[in-house]
Amino acid sequence: MDGVETRLDAAMKACAAADMPVAMAGMLDFCSDVLQLSLPHGDGRQLAEILTEYFGDCDLLISDHEIEVPRLFVSDMDSTMIGQECIDELADFAGLKDKVAAITERAMQGELDFGSALKERVGLLEGLEESAIHRCLAERIRPVDGARTLVATLRSKGCRTVLVTGGFHHFADPIAEDLGFERVVGNRLGVAGGKLTGLLAGPVSDASTKLATLEEERAQLGEGARVLATGDGANDIPMIEAADYGIAYRAKPKARDAANGRIGSVHLTAILRLFGIPESEWVEDFAAG
Repeated sequence: MDGVETRLDAAMKACAAADMPVAMAGMLDFCSDVLQLSLPHGDGRQLAEILTEYFGDCDLLISDHEIEVPRLFVSDMDSTMIGQECIDELADFAGLKDKVAAITERAMQGELDFGSALKERVGLLEGLEESAIHRCLAERIRPVDGARTLVATLRSKGCRTVLVTGGFHHFADPIAEDLGFERVVGNRLGVAGGKLTGLLAGPVSDASTKLATLEEERAQLGEGARVLATGDGANDIPMIEAADYGIAYRAKPKARDAANGRIGSVHLTAILRLFGIPESEWVEDFAAG
């Protein structure tokens, strides 16, 4: 099946067979590459499976209400707003990248307790010069394509933006400033005498921290405020499930299954398209008035 119309027709028949009749289907007026479907009732996960079957690994967002621009955006950092896992890259400066990366992967897949895995990886970095963090930032860490535009455009629409990470403030603070986030929540690396101590300075920022941050921020906005959360790993699942729009970005299977939205594209501006924000309204930088 080559054409969109052919695939759409097949998908609509599959929906009808699953007792999920499509009431309306059409391209968004200002985002002509975004197909919008309206169903009077149905199961979100089943609908996602049908759309994936006929349209492949497409970008999608499924909601039980009319989709609107969120008033709060809470995002993970590593492998979501930036293309790397900071602790893995930092471990390379200690000659331990493969060992640390293996632990990271298992934690993100949900195979290991996040807090224990984090403390183990941080412990392996004991004695590393703090200056390695600055070198790592400069040489290894790069934002995902479209990250700045996503944050700036949402802020221009009145959306509050929060970066919440299981990573470290040493990385997250400059990254948040570069991308335009208004608040940062994360872990702190212990440092003494210019070297990493192998310990965290303070409590662990984990899945519960991410969820608590989202709920705290949502409460401040008041009833009815729509929330967008993005992430890629198992420790993002609670906040993804709590958000009105939980989008898994090139995510691990468990996070992908928990989300009502998914992005397979590399470019984060795909999220703006899913919210029907035309490219003419995208902005690269946002200066608060």
